[in-house]
Amino acid sequence: MASLDARQFATLYKPGAKSPVVVDVPPLRFLQLDGVGDVGGETFQEAVGALYGLAYPVKFAAKKALGLTYTVAPLEGLYWQDDDGHPVEFDPRDPSSLEWRLMIMVPDEVPGELVEEAHEMVATKKNPPRLGDIRLQTFSEGTSVQVLHIGPYAAEAPTVERLIAFAEANRLEITGRHHEIYLGDPNRAAAEKLKTVLRYGVRKARG
Repeated sequence: MASLDARQFATLYKPGAKSPVVVDVPPLRFLQLDGVGDVGGETFQEAVGALYGLAYPVKFAAKKALGLTYTVAPLEGLYWQDDDGHPVEFDPRDPSSLEWRLMIMVPDEVPGELVEEAHEMVATKKNPPRLGDIRLQTFSEGTSVQVLHIGPYAAEAPTVERLIAFAEANRLEITGRHHEIYLGDPNRAAAEKLKTVLRYGVRKARG
């Protein structure tokens, strides 16, 4: 598992919005936290707060202990409702059944022991809700299709349809969960200017 260089990071986290692309995502380490329920609800917001509440202390600890300087990676989310069904189908009428995994990438150069030490420090000083549920784990997505969506989260459907059509046209079968990477802050940017990477793991279609 190798760290992302600047070019690879740009390919995976700063894609163009004109057309979908196929990318090869290497195994990456993330602070991860799982939950169920409406996106934007109290449980979801607690999870976001806990992840950022640990990600920044890890960054500061890495600089102090290792001389390592890096920017905290964007928040990412995996979403699903039924692993037995199609991975990209959701029922917006039942947000309570939506399962999700929120993630923030951690550079390979940061050892797990340092993350544990930062976790203990945050637990002692602030101990935000859900902090104890965070784990450091590798996520292997592999070959994927992705595109940049610009606009409100609620208006993603046409972009998702375009991404799925691109996969089908290239004889690729979607196997991964719905993956969103948030490049914009909804608390600071206007909804129509929000940038979100949409991604799905894929494999060659059978037959």
